[in-house]
Amino acid sequence: MDTSPADTPNAAADRPPAPSLGEALPVWTKIGVTSFGGPAGQIALMHRELVEERGWIGHERFLHALNFCMLLPGPEAMQLATYVGWRLNGTLGGLVAGLLFVLPGAAVVLALSIAYAWYGQTPVVEAAFLGIKATVLVIVVDALLKVAKRALHGAHAWAIAALAFIAIFLFAVPFPIIVALSALAGYLLARFAPESLPETDTAALDAEPVSHMKTVRTACLWLAIWIVPLVVASLLFPSVFSDLSVFFSKLAIVTFGGAYAVLAYMAQQAVETYGWLSAPEMLDGLGLAETTPGPLILVTEFVGFLGAYRQGGETALAYGLLGALITLWATFAPCFLWIFTGAPYVEQLRANPKLAGALRGVTAAVVGVILNLSLWFALHVIFKNVTATDYGPLRLWAPELSSFQWDAALLSVFAAILIFAARLGILTTLAICAGASLTLSALL
Repeated sequence: MDTSPADTPNAAADRPPAPSLGEALPVWTKIGVTSFGGPAGQIALMHRELVEERGWIGHERFLHALNFCMLLPGPEAMQLATYVGWRLNGTLGGLVAGLLFVLPGAAVVLALSIAYAWYGQTPVVEAAFLGIKATVLVIVVDALLKVAKRALHGAHAWAIAALAFIAIFLFAVPFPIIVALSALAGYLLARFAPESLPETDTAALDAEPVSHMKTVRTACLWLAIWIVPLVVASLLFPSVFSDLSVFFSKLAIVTFGGAYAVLAYMAQQAVETYGWLSAPEMLDGLGLAETTPGPLILVTEFVGFLGAYRQGGETALAYGLLGALITLWATFAPCFLWIFTGAPYVEQLRANPKLAGALRGVTAAVVGVILNLSLWFALHVIFKNVTATDYGPLRLWAPELSSFQWDAALLSVFAAILIFAARLGILTTLAICAGASLTLSALL
């Protein structure tokens, strides 16, 4: 493993002396426990705690690290925490920061998953989750608007977003293919038509020399840490665990643009291909993840728990726990591989406009994917029965009009008023809408 990264003399003004791991530990714990509100809120929280209040990392270096993390698959906020922890206290600091960002939320999601498996079908819980689903729908729409405002600059970005939406919504093109083609389009635009792209600041920060042999050793070590336990679990346990290992490892590689961007791909595979859970249950899982600290991609733990739990028979709980553990490992172990391997190169990447162009292409495609997710969620929240019909390569979603749920529609409008007009926070809105749903259920 590598040790704490050295600073160049020019970086001294950018960052005061690093805190000890003992000094950083309570701060990472605080961030992990209070990191609600999705990546935007989590990044804002880290900026306030690490840049504004403590000055442990400079503003420009923080933003540069964030740009790097957005290039990577996986939850960018968790990887940003890991990077800053690495920069402050080496590999151990990165591990502590990354784990503390995930573990509090993972513990809560696991407890809620167990409760859901045992009691999720009770009328009271179903009524509460109807309000949560309605709120989640509005949250996803809010995310769509925010990402679109930030990402869509110029006709090329709008075109990539539109094509990505058409590809995934009407033709069910796999998300990894959309990511690859969008990155290629952005790269080609940056190479052959750079004048069509927004101006990019390519001024490199202090670029430190990097040992390539050390990089190879680090990559091999963390690749083994990621893969070997999953291979062992796949060989020793039933096939559901190998399916979870392979699927969520693949998902970890293609999760560009945050959890919202990959949820449509994950939901379609988990629901339609593997049958681990139903579409309404997928929405319930997203609602659970929205109520907990940590990255939204923790919804994968809910999926892994239910998928294994339902195949465990008399040992259902043990199966569920192992399924949740495998899912967490496959989802988050790669994040440490990306950061610890790539972190030494962070400050050399800023001067590569073609790489920046590829990122812009992926970011534009993310808008189209989130639009697909918004419509998919809306159909399954507002209508109880929704079917997909294939006409050759074309796939059309058709709701059963008689299954329209007026209470879900009313709660969605109510949630939109609370979020967009009253500007209430996510947790507050979730609580209010869950209570409103329970009240409606009691009155009817």
